[in-house]
Amino acid sequence: MQLALLSAARAAIAAGALVFAAAAAAVTLPYTKAAFDGAIATGKPAIVHFHAEWCPTCRAQKPIAAALLAEPKRRNVTLFIADYDSETALRKQLGVKHQSTFVVFKGGKEVGRSTAQTNREQIAGLFDKALP
Repeated sequence: MQLALLSAARAAIAAGALVFAAAAAAVTLPYTKAAFDGAIATGKPAIVHFHAEWCPTCRAQKPIAAALLAEPKRRNVTLFIADYDSETALRKQLGVKHQSTFVVFKGGKEVGRSTAQTNREQIAGLFDKALP
């Protein structure tokens, strides 16, 4: 009986830790003009990743970006995933020429960009430009 209660208590603590970790993590959203414009207008830290399913570099960047955005210091950053092939208006607006491009915003202004980067430290440095 005590063992069952102890196991249940441990499970509840673990579940609570997962909920807390998820709440503390950055937000990743599919790009929509309204959500992106809202983030930029309010000056929230934001990153746009121009991603293509067929792109091996984009696939390599995805887990790196997810891991970096899971770190507590980046919890207020929103990552917008923009489909490189279909978001042509956004590509033109931001002057993006290639898939696998990250564009970083702070205070409503672009503060950095990178294309085809897969080095974790380089991407971390880029993402940190969005931080206050």
